Amino acid sequence: MATIVLGAQWGDEGKGKLVDVLTKDAKLVARAQGGNNAGHTISLNGKSYHFHLLPSGLMSPTCQNLIGSGVVVHIPSFFKELTDLEAKGLENVRDRIKISDRCHISLNVHGLVDGLEEVELGKDSIGTTKRGIGPTYSTKASRSGIRICDVFNKKLFDHKIRIIANGYKKRFGDLLQYDVEKEIAQFDKWRQELGPFVTDQVPLMAKAQQDNLPILIEGANALMLDLDFGTYPYVTSSNTGLGGIFTGLALNPTKIKSVIGVVKAYTTRVGGGPFPTETLDDVGNKLQEIGREYGVTTGRRRRCGWLDLVVVKYSTMINSYTQYNVTKLDVLDTFPKIKIAVKYVIEETNEELESFPADLEKLAKVKPVYHEMEGWNTPTTGCQSFSDLPKNAQAYIEFIEEFTGVKVSWIGTGPGREEMVSR
Repeated sequence: MATIVLGAQWGDEGKGKLVDVLTKDAKLVARAQGGNNAGHTISLNGKSYHFHLLPSGLMSPTCQNLIGSGVVVHIPSFFKELTDLEAKGLENVRDRIKISDRCHISLNVHGLVDGLEEVELGKDSIGTTKRGIGPTYSTKASRSGIRICDVFNKKLFDHKIRIIANGYKKRFGDLLQYDVEKEIAQFDKWRQELGPFVTDQVPLMAKAQQDNLPILIEGANALMLDLDFGTYPYVTSSNTGLGGIFTGLALNPTKIKSVIGVVKAYTTRVGGGPFPTETLDDVGNKLQEIGREYGVTTGRRRRCGWLDLVVVKYSTMINSYTQYNVTKLDVLDTFPKIKIAVKYVIEETNEELESFPADLEKLAKVKPVYHEMEGWNTPTTGCQSFSDLPKNAQAYIEFIEEFTGVKVSWIGTGPGREEMVSR
């Protein structure tokens, strides 16, 4: 049976920690979408382990891991991440990771083009990680992409990569400083090393489900960055919600045990786009500093604001969460008053919106209506049970449950693996 962990806001909710906690019961951990634009950090025994492309199930020495067909794979990043994990003492990582032969390859030229496209957009830039994710999914959608299986046919691979390079050269001219023959030579070296990691995902997943193995699926990014349901165009280029799990992994919908939405106790996002509860005052700065809100992948400072339950409820309607993990509750420990956005009103017309709008111009005009609560002014780190939490912290969690109708089953109270309250 499969447990699915998905981001419920704009990403950076701390999904990797819950995946790490749940991995002890899993036999297979899989990624379904995205690429090395994702970022999870797991803290254990004083060390921080950073995951971008690889599933964080590699933290468990008994767990197999899969990069599913919906993921776009940057091969240099794949090998670098493996090497970095080995250097930090993780054992047998190369024996416990497989890549679907249907994954599309993110080339170095895709990353260069990503940066050039952001320059073209100017003040309207998306705020991408410039890792080539969007251009890779674009070539996939236009049926000119290169899949992992193509690497092992040198004639076909070389032909396809030259076509991609020529197309971009026609578009960007001398602005694109890229040597296609150099990248071909790199793949000539990687071809043999890559081979043992590649698998046909379809029978692998079918057998795992037939054998009723416990499968844990690690979502990348989050619902509000979904290509269809997020704040388009300020989104990533894949389906980061529940639907993308099925298309990226060939998962049987009847084999789902639970869908867990990971919700940060406040709201953050990186990149451009409207952000209704963003606070640019001392509150935002305090959330940013206490929460150490810098992107794992880019190092960029995250934008911060109060918890937005309009976003969480919208996300829940799409992803059908059965449980929540509320993370980083401890970041709110020293706030005397805490606000939660419960609805949107367009101030000039006093119109109350039924849900999160698709129209970004309308979204930019909304004024969040806040429910204000008393803070708890007591450390939550170290609490072992829900009853150990300060009463006002319990009330905060219960308000989230009552508003959304979904139970909070895990509460993060610090960065460590053990700093998690289970209910």
